[in-house]
Amino acid sequence: MTDITATPAPVSKRGIWGWMMFDWAAQPFFTVVTTFIFGPYVASRMIADPEAGQTAWAFGIAIAGIFIAILSPILGSIADKTGPRKPWIIFFAAIKITALVLLWFAAPGSNIMWVLGAFILATVAAEFSIVFNDSMMPSLVSSEQSGWVSNVAWGMGYLGGMIVLIIVLLFLATNAETGLTLLGNEPLFGLDPAQAEGDRATGPLAGLWYFIFILPMLFFTPDRGQRAKSLGAAVQSGLSELRHTIIKARERAGIFRFLIARMIFQDGVNALIALGGTFAAGMFAWKIIELGIFGIMLNVVAIPACLIAARLDKVLGSKKLIILSILFLITATIGIVSTTPTSTFFGLLQFAPAISDDLFASGAERAYIVYGCLIGAAFGPVQASSRSYLARSVHPSEAGQYFGLYAFTGRATSFLAPASVGAVTWATGSATLGMATILIFFVIGLAILWGTPYPASDPKSAKVSA
Repeated sequence: MTDITATPAPVSKRGIWGWMMFDWAAQPFFTVVTTFIFGPYVASRMIADPEAGQTAWAFGIAIAGIFIAILSPILGSIADKTGPRKPWIIFFAAIKITALVLLWFAAPGSNIMWVLGAFILATVAAEFSIVFNDSMMPSLVSSEQSGWVSNVAWGMGYLGGMIVLIIVLLFLATNAETGLTLLGNEPLFGLDPAQAEGDRATGPLAGLWYFIFILPMLFFTPDRGQRAKSLGAAVQSGLSELRHTIIKARERAGIFRFLIARMIFQDGVNALIALGGTFAAGMFAWKIIELGIFGIMLNVVAIPACLIAARLDKVLGSKKLIILSILFLITATIGIVSTTPTSTFFGLLQFAPAISDDLFASGAERAYIVYGCLIGAAFGPVQASSRSYLARSVHPSEAGQYFGLYAFTGRATSFLAPASVGAVTWATGSATLGMATILIFFVIGLAILWGTPYPASDPKSAKVSA
């Protein structure tokens, strides 16, 4: 039997950096398509009614989440049991890139159904590619190295997303009134501002970026998976192991409680990140330039926040850092939903109307930016420290099982928060009430986490099967 705790055979630095480049390649899709450029374009310009636009985009994210939740455990089993990961990454990369190219044709007034269909396909393919890429890490680096490699790769992803966002703002996306980019120039390649071609170009651009920068991983990173089972046997085995691991987790109440808490608050994190931009677009009539600069600000805060959190995690422990991050996110969400174009804190702080057309000229917009920076400071640490919380709670010999369950619970309800936002927005006609439902996920997740022991279980007490 293979010793699953054994140190992997050495991998060249080029191979490690190739693997880390995957995050650099993948993140721009989530930054410029899902959150800050294409998503707000669909919600505020392709669809004339902002509430209807937010509803449609939220439901698109929710539907993608349902597919991911249903299929990710099976894909995780395939990653473990069928051997090489790269062929699967290439397969899903082809689907993702094709779907992103299709977004170019989402002109104003296009049928929303096919646009959402292409976006859902790209999202599902992106998440499944991540499943296979992540499953390569244990064979590349030791457990001592994994924290550093994972966090640096995460930071590289934020940086890559920010660079693509800056490129879009400086050279492609335009102000709807002037037709000029942030530099005051006409967009490159003769893109037509009236048809929002700069916004629509984010799909093909994210696809091209992904294609180019996954090549180092494909060429230089060793793929050490050895084919062990057929596809059908791997699926059957994976579902059986999932049931077995869930039963084991329920017998260890601390771990089970942590996984449930994380499942709930992470759903809120995902919804807040994905929908915060479209909400601002509807409230302040922010165009792509404003949204893009807002996104850059969040990323500028997020990168050093991850580095600071790496130190705080050692000093405070993962649980306290997660709690602190959730409190930041609750504060930011309350701030966001309490803000109107002329006030914040539910009217307690009033602002004079903006007297110029400058960027973020009103006090309410600046308050929204402050809340956004709180999100930027928290959304990286809350995810990174959740991973280290579990790592400190399980025995190395059972880490694979529990991190598989961790990945599953992170996606199992990923549709609930965006679906709640979409449903409440649709039922009430209020985007603010829709966004307020995110608070429910943070409060419930925090309440469950509060009573969870840290570590969630003593690794030394684990019953390790031979």
